[in-house]
This record gives sequence, C-alpha cells and structure tokens, in this order.
Amino acid sequence: MNTGAAPLTYAGLHAERHGEADGRPPLVLLHGLSYDHRQWGPVLHELEICDPGRSVLVLNLPGHGESSLLDRHGHDDVAAVVYQAVSEAGLATPVVVGYSLGGAVATAYAATYPTHSVVNIDQPLRIAGFAEMLQRNEHVLRSPQYATIWGSLLGRMGIDTLPPQARALARPAAVPPQELLLSYWEELLTTPLSELQDRHTSRLARIASQGTPYHYLAGGEPDPEYRTWLRIALPQVEISVLDGSGHFPHLAHPGAVARILASYTRQNGAKWLQGNMPRVAWSRLAGSYGD
Repeated sequence: MNTGAAPLTYAGLHAERHGEADGRPPLVLLHGLSYDHRQWGPVLHELEICDPGRSVLVLNLPGHGESSLLDRHGHDDVAAVVYQAVSEAGLATPVVVGYSLGGAVATAYAATYPTHSVVNIDQPLRIAGFAEMLQRNEHVLRSPQYATIWGSLLGRMGIDTLPPQARALARPAAVPPQELLLSYWEELLTTPLSELQDRHTSRLARIASQGTPYHYLAGGEPDPEYRTWLRIALPQVEISVLDGSGHFPHLAHPGAVARILASYTRQNGAKWLQGNMPRVAWSRLAGSYGD
C-alpha cells in the first residue's frame, strides 16, 4: 500500500494511501480551500498510534497541489469527482472527513453517495452569512485587491494562537490564485442567499433521512441558537468542541481528532474516547456527547 512516498492519482485528483483494507470503514480526508494533503500529517501520525493500519485515502481537492481543475467547483461538482476518486481507489462506503471547505464537500458527498459517516471539522452548515459577506465584497474579489479579503479571513482563523508547528501548516505559503478562489466561491457569489441555504438544508435533510452518522467538530463553542438549529436540521448530529483551536482543531489537537476518527470502528465510540482522550479535550467533548 502506498504511504505517501509514491503519490497516486484517482479521477484527476492527487492522492496518498495509507494502511490496508480490512473490516474497518476506510477514511477519506479532504482539506480546506488553499491547503493540501500535508495538513493531515499530524492526524495521520496520531492515527497510526491509536488505530494502526487503518485504510486512509488522502485527496488533494481539484486545483490544489497536483490535482486538476474542474470546469466548476460547486460543492456538488467537487463531491462528484471525490466520489469518482473513491470508486477508482476501490473503496466503498467511507467515513468522509472534511476540514473547512472539505467539510462542505463531505456534506454534499454524504447527501448523494454511499457514506458510512461524516466528520465535519469546523465548517458551519449555515452558509448564508458567509455568502452574504462574499456577495457584498464581490467587486473587491474580482479586482486586483482580492487578496485583502483573503487576508481578512485568515486573520480571523486564530492561526497565531496555535503551537509553532501547527502554525506553519495553517499559514498558507502564498495568497491563493484569484481564479481558484473565484471558482470555488462562484456558487456563493451568484446564487440568491435563500436558495443557497435551502440547497444546503436539503442536503442535511437527505443525510438525516438516511440516518448517516454526522459528527460536527468545532474549534470553539458554537452559538446556542446554531446548536439548536443544527440539531433540528440533523437530529443524529454529534457536536464536539476542542477549545482554543481557532479554525484548526485538527492541527491544535491532532491526537484528539485521530481518536474521534478511530472511534468509528467501535460500537460505543464515546465510552472508548472517555478513557483515552486527553483530559483538556475530553472535558469539553463529554458534554457534547452527553447532551
């Protein structure tokens, strides 16, 4: 099995494979906008400790790393090519794990394709507010000054609060190409806000009707009203909080995230986690599993 030394390509997406197929559901890891597979390095290291040999497919999303661009980069468009890659890799019914944009893609994937479960790392599921901000600043995003919007977003992600090694992975080496940002945000820029949210809510309704397990992992305490909305939209959702993570729980607490992923091989993940989670993290997670 490939372990990252010899990259693979599935459906035009650069990929790395780890572990071997066995009785455990495979993991598919999807990074965020402007990042690539390297962001999963700390989690993969911890996963090999707590869940050795787990089958993992790490993908670079379209237009990132060595992966080819698509004509369109809406959530459903990207989910479709991820499904093609998963199929070409010979994997069935994976645990789809997405960080930020990857969490939105993982949600779209689970609404349409066979999915064991979803782990969404810090991607809010009410997107109208973010889309409204983009639409309000569309003239800047389409101008040579587009990087000011990107810089403002980065400044609110809590990068400077991370440990040094995590900070290096969280801070992009350069401003993403304007073409890439506009392509991924085109759906948000051009679709009426009510239609956008209805589209996203319908995805959640399909996931809810299928009973697909869904774990929302936040870097800070969600607003109580958002918690209530999410539990109504997705009754089976588990909400966990890893405080002090900013927008990067997987970098601030890679061991805790790895143990959450490992729990999907066990019938009672929460009980197993309680005995193995670092105390600083479990103190927040226990309430999320129990409420």
